[in-house]
Amino acid sequence: MELPVPRGPLSAWLIDRLSGRLAPLPEQVISPEPWADEDLQLALWCCYELSYRGFDTSPPDAEWDPRILEFRALLEDPWTRWLQATCTPEVTDAPVSRQLRALIDADTGPGLAQYLQRKADVDQFREFVLNRSVYQLKEADPHSFGIPRLDGAAKAALVEIQADEYGGGRPERMHAELFRTTMRWLGLDDSYGRYVSDVPAVTLAISNVMSLFALHSRWTGALLGHLAALEMTSTLPNRRYASGATRLGATEEQAGYFTEHIEADAVHEQIAAHDLCDTYAADHPRAEADILFGASCSLTLDNLFADHLLTRWGVAENQHQAAS
Repeated sequence: MELPVPRGPLSAWLIDRLSGRLAPLPEQVISPEPWADEDLQLALWCCYELSYRGFDTSPPDAEWDPRILEFRALLEDPWTRWLQATCTPEVTDAPVSRQLRALIDADTGPGLAQYLQRKADVDQFREFVLNRSVYQLKEADPHSFGIPRLDGAAKAALVEIQADEYGGGRPERMHAELFRTTMRWLGLDDSYGRYVSDVPAVTLAISNVMSLFALHSRWTGALLGHLAALEMTSTLPNRRYASGATRLGATEEQAGYFTEHIEADAVHEQIAAHDLCDTYAADHPRAEADILFGASCSLTLDNLFADHLLTRWGVAENQHQAAS
């Protein structure tokens, strides 16, 4: 993957360093809304990508460059503090699976899935898929970082979910590969990371919050809660995405990424909530707050992304909910 175009002094410094050009660290300006900070989110995404597939021209050991790790920590500080200030729900005495369900049921985000199902034109659906590709082409790599940190029933539950995400041993059934089929239907380039330079900060933030949790063992509980929220909120939206894709002319195969998640995630929901999160919380009682925090981060950023697209498409704020 090629290095993206920088969006400010932070990402420019990192991209220069990965290209062999050394310079002093720039002064960091803390944004009150780091989820929308183009420069911060791109710089973080590039830092994290070094722990996935990296860049064609970056040194192979750049992941462990002390200056880049120091730089990443500086970026993570305001990002993490904003997440904690914005996405920390109350913890009750109920089982964590029941608290996750209550958190999800109380969420009333913009009706993006409904809009895509009923009203979106093909250009809008294409833009949605283009943005989703930033994470979907590495699905479900961030959550796999949790596997070596678990044991017993929780580990088995996470492996069961991830095995399905990776196609159960069949490369053509990997969810990232199914998503490529949808991208090709829409005339999009399905190369890994192709659209990183084209998406807004909020799209990068969705990916970055997973990587934050994935690459810090301190946030293992949040990583599991994030995964649970994804699985528990997947079935109905994907049914709507599939319906919208079909309305716009997609074949069964071209809409297959979405239909695959209708049945699979109905099962994964139960595994993630009970076998994974309840079990982990029973073994690590202090992790309940982190599990719920991770789930809340997932819901919050997805809502910000949905609001961004609907606003960009000229769907009035009072129509966001009317789309449902």
